[in-house]
Amino acid sequence: MDKPSRRASEPPPLDWSRLRMKSRQDRAHKVAVDALGKATPPGCTFGDWFKALPDFLGARELSKVVDAIVAARRAQRPVGFAFGGHVIKTGCAPLVVDLIRRGVITAIATNGSGAIHDLELAETGATSEEVADTIRDGSFGMVYETCTRMNAAAELGAQVGGLGRALGKLLADRDAPYKDHSLFVAARRAGIPATVHVAVGTDTVHVHPDADGAAIGAASLADFRTLCAVVADMGAATPGGAGGVWLNVGSAVIMPEVFLKAVSVARNLGHPLDGLHTANFDMLRHYRPTQNVVTRPVAAGFGHTVTGQHEILLPLLRQAIVEEMAL
Repeated sequence: MDKPSRRASEPPPLDWSRLRMKSRQDRAHKVAVDALGKATPPGCTFGDWFKALPDFLGARELSKVVDAIVAARRAQRPVGFAFGGHVIKTGCAPLVVDLIRRGVITAIATNGSGAIHDLELAETGATSEEVADTIRDGSFGMVYETCTRMNAAAELGAQVGGLGRALGKLLADRDAPYKDHSLFVAARRAGIPATVHVAVGTDTVHVHPDADGAAIGAASLADFRTLCAVVADMGAATPGGAGGVWLNVGSAVIMPEVFLKAVSVARNLGHPLDGLHTANFDMLRHYRPTQNVVTRPVAAGFGHTVTGQHEILLPLLRQAIVEEMAL
């Protein structure tokens, strides 16, 4: 069989003279000189430095979150702070405690990990272990003080209306040496909701022989219902006004799932949540926070993603809020 000729397989040349061109002045631009970063002088204020950041991508999203939080508190709307254990483990507890004391954060929520690390830091002044080492000899998570305290909190929480409330009470009443660093103690002192949302089997304290599944479940379910009431109050107080803000910081699965269900409960009961802003802060972009926090629950443009390390982003967020609100 004869091979096809090279000429027969070649496409016809394009007529480059037919390209449609337009003026650069008529093109929509994504980058403009007004949005460029500005070099600040040594010794400038934090406010000046923050406003000098480039108005793009992560810096723009961070600024939008700050604006949403400031608007929410000025409109007396709630700001919820949902967090995972790494917020505590990266040294950020004092920053969150400060925002609670200043009345910026009006509710906190976490998974079992966040509660455990808060407890240990308050009672011991230290927390976290090297899992890669302790998992090899079966000693990972096998510390009786933490198991005893958390299980006692669960049993009390089943009676007093939630694990978070019980944890704050136990830490405050037992005079934990480092309780000033506890988010749950800070929430108790401020009189704001503090909830813990447990997935049984995910936390080290569940291995303890005295762990009571009925108490853990009852305490955590009470906290879920409290959280639903918090979320239901996050809509704008007036049409077109500022709504509340929900921050998801460092939880890739549990808290985004819990929040999504709380949003559904709130809207099912007639709370429209108009004006609600949400934001996810984490080192990586994950599916559930993107869908269940940033995208699905809110109107377009009201969900924000700020990607980076907690120990850098949370100090920036706190300082920017404090400066803007002149607290």
